[in-house]
Amino acid sequence: GYDVLETQIKIFKYRKINVKGKTVFQLVFNTTPFYGESGGQVGDFGYIEDNEKKYSIFDTQKENGLIIHYLKELPKQLEGNFKAIVDSNRRINITNHHTATHLLHYALRKVLGSHVEQKGSLVNTASLRFDFSHFQKLTTEEIAKAEQIVNRLIRENISLQEYRETPIKKAQEMGAMALFGEKYGDKVRVIRFGDSVELCGGTHAKATGQLGLFKITQETSVAAGIRRIEAVVGEKAEAFVDDKLLTLRKIEGLLKAKGDLAKNVSQIIDENQQQKKKLESLQKEAAKAQVQELKNYSRKINNISFIGEKIKVDDASVLKDIAFQLKKGFDDLFLVLGAAINNKAHIIVMISDNLLENEKLNASKIIKEISKHIKGGGGGQAFFASAGGIDVNGIEKAITEAKNIIENLK
Repeated sequence: GYDVLETQIKIFKYRKINVKGKTVFQLVFNTTPFYGESGGQVGDFGYIEDNEKKYSIFDTQKENGLIIHYLKELPKQLEGNFKAIVDSNRRINITNHHTATHLLHYALRKVLGSHVEQKGSLVNTASLRFDFSHFQKLTTEEIAKAEQIVNRLIRENISLQEYRETPIKKAQEMGAMALFGEKYGDKVRVIRFGDSVELCGGTHAKATGQLGLFKITQETSVAAGIRRIEAVVGEKAEAFVDDKLLTLRKIEGLLKAKGDLAKNVSQIIDENQQQKKKLESLQKEAAKAQVQELKNYSRKINNISFIGEKIKVDDASVLKDIAFQLKKGFDDLFLVLGAAINNKAHIIVMISDNLLENEKLNASKIIKEISKHIKGGGGGQAFFASAGGIDVNGIEKAITEAKNIIENLK
């Protein structure tokens, strides 16, 4: 898979297998231009052809030292010569992303320190994924510096230096980085782009300039002490940047922003936070007024102060706040409040601690019973529970059923 993308081949051996109920064929050739999946690099696609027909190869794997080619159809005549051709566009995209992992590894060690070591990778046509040892989330500045180093190396158009069948000791003297936990033979393959020197069996660009552009799309945690970077190069990187720029232009249009966009957005966020605080203050004042009004609706049923009302609020959190404020004014309260918020039904049940000795007065159990009227469900604790549902017309029925519970207490 290193030197050519097409060549004459003969079918050396084959077998038929069943994969997820479908028959596929695995073929081994006497020689092949195809790269078998390994070292985090996916296998090649392509086809073989004779004088009559093309036979698509949809995957290439390595098994027991052999390159295994996957086909859905077996040629009628297995003897004779075939031409094997790799999907070159796909290979180039994979190759570019693989080369970028080497440059990224080098850049991260420059930015973060020599403790950075590769812990895993995946390179395909669309992107690269690189796992490495590091103890904390990368800052925006560190990500930017790593990107800048990689893009500088790309602009320098550094040529690939490849050393095959190199004695492991000599490779180490060259400064080649070996992956922790990997097993290497007496002779290895060394890939070098300037100061980036690694042991690698994958395919690579002839020069770094082939990558065009490098952009990091995401940085996340994989496990304790291991971070993951996802990135793109070439056309994929251009598409990523174009998409971000288009989004920025849309935001500028929506905000009718002039000058510093970040400053404009920051100003809007500040204004929204101020408006939110004002709204919360108004909601609290409105809640206080409702609390006083609801106290007037209290009536004694079986020596229990019962309040059951449907009220108007804009947020379920206000409903809860009213309930806890009412609880402070009673030591024998059985409260049921309902509200229609954004065309959805909300119900809460609050019971004073003094009443919880009665097993029938359990807010969590009661809410599960009465929430059927709003075609919903909920739960909570013995003293407080809430439920939501889709039928706002059932709120009054739910309140009535809750009232019946204390009316029937013995």
